[in-house]
Amino acid sequence: MSVIAILAVSIAILLSAYRYYGSYIAGKLGIDNKNITPAHTRKDGVDYVPSNRFFVLGHHFASIAGAGPIVGPIIAVSFGWIPALLWILVGGIFFGAVHDIVSMTSSLRHRGKSIGEIIQQYIGDTGKKLFLIFAFATLMLVIAVFMDIVARTFVTVPGAASASLLFILLALLFGQIIHRFGFPIWPSTVIGVFLMYFFVFVGEWFPLEVPYSIWIAILIAYIYLAAVTPVPFLLQPRDFLNSFLLYGMILFGIFGIFAANPRIQMDSSLNFHVEHLGYLFPVLFVTIACGAISGFHSLVASGTTSKQVDKEEDVKIIGFGGMLIETLLAVIAVMAVAVMTRSDFLTRLTEVGPVTLFSEGLGGFITTLGIPASVAISFVALTVSAFALTTLDTCTRLARFVLQEYAEDFRESIPGTVFQNRYFATIPVVIMSSLLLLTGQFEQLWPIFGSANQLLAALALLAGTVWLARSNVNPIFTVLPMIFMFAVTLLSLLVFAWNQIQSDSWFLSVISLSLFVLAIMLVVMARNSLREFYRREQSDQPIPKIETLTTK
Repeated sequence: MSVIAILAVSIAILLSAYRYYGSYIAGKLGIDNKNITPAHTRKDGVDYVPSNRFFVLGHHFASIAGAGPIVGPIIAVSFGWIPALLWILVGGIFFGAVHDIVSMTSSLRHRGKSIGEIIQQYIGDTGKKLFLIFAFATLMLVIAVFMDIVARTFVTVPGAASASLLFILLALLFGQIIHRFGFPIWPSTVIGVFLMYFFVFVGEWFPLEVPYSIWIAILIAYIYLAAVTPVPFLLQPRDFLNSFLLYGMILFGIFGIFAANPRIQMDSSLNFHVEHLGYLFPVLFVTIACGAISGFHSLVASGTTSKQVDKEEDVKIIGFGGMLIETLLAVIAVMAVAVMTRSDFLTRLTEVGPVTLFSEGLGGFITTLGIPASVAISFVALTVSAFALTTLDTCTRLARFVLQEYAEDFRESIPGTVFQNRYFATIPVVIMSSLLLLTGQFEQLWPIFGSANQLLAALALLAGTVWLARSNVNPIFTVLPMIFMFAVTLLSLLVFAWNQIQSDSWFLSVISLSLFVLAIMLVVMARNSLREFYRREQSDQPIPKIETLTTK
């Protein structure tokens, strides 16, 4: 079977989904530019900054992509490339894109606050606290893991370290040129992108060799500064420019596929059970998160992204479109390894891991364009590592937001007042994530991260469903994916807990069961909230009004 045919059909499906289903969802959400976004109503020049839609798309895509849509799909190919591809396309369109645009829109309608704010207003204070604790713990895990990934990448590929530092300096300069001196965006972008790609070669010429422990110390300082720096100075321009690395990798990969015209070598049989992974259901749907649906996206969409949206109509391209671009990347990741035989794939996956396997596969396609193999493979590897760094500092800012929202309930106390200061609120985020990294506990927690991440997606869909129902909108397009994700994650957590109990790992089993109980509690709270709402509506009792947005 031709890879070109699969890729062409996938692109056509995704474009049609954006055109038709994306417009349908936007219509159901009542997207209207008459609604003033929080970037304007709460503009502070630090976090709330109205920005060009392509700037925001660059930030959002760079933050949600990372290595997720590459690692998960490639590991899931162990079950078979066909089920992986089908879940990516179906999940990306009907689950992930809906999840992302609903999370973003609901945040826009609630002062740019996180999903926790929506849960508080429609489910209750206890629900908000439980969700924020869960989200904060998940972010601590992500920060710790990605610090380790970035530091190890910089040690093993010192050229990537040099290029990444140059990218940061370029982003700072680019931000000043655009926001302070008012240079036109697109001419400046052309120059910035050219310099960024040039820095890829500079990194190869002048590799920066620094020990692992020093990189950890540098990263700790960096994520603190990145989390408190106003978004126009670093976060926004860096993510915008970095997104062109990923766009370039996708385009080079597509052109390379059309030039090479490779064929699928892997057989189409299914493996219903894979050693060290488990059974196809529910593991496949937990393993492929980014690319299909990922709860982490809800934190980005309702965290940093919603605070930068200039007009409501922008959420279709940023939220729905950004997710479908990531879905395309996941499709390419599957194709990059499906050109191997199953035995070769499983052997190489064990030997070198999914990122290197992807770099070799996609790099092989790119070499057909006349680019040397070493340069093509290094470029792909550098792109993936650059986005790991992007995800790292975005998570730090998101964790600060979560901590500040939690502290709002204690605003009258001294600690509550102190935590509203972004410089102070970032300190415990950095300390706690660093301690988690240094203790090594994240390595034991990582196996349940997939389930926790997908549970976060189910909870975000739950919050969106309650908000839509309370707004008299039929939430069927969020209810169906929500039910499926709860079924997948809850079953996965029970299976994982049982396996850990059998191996006498009580610590991990307790965490898994705690997440299970948390989800059940929030579902019960949501059901009670909706029951009360409909009871008041049917009895003509006054329903408490919730101020959500401002219109022009």
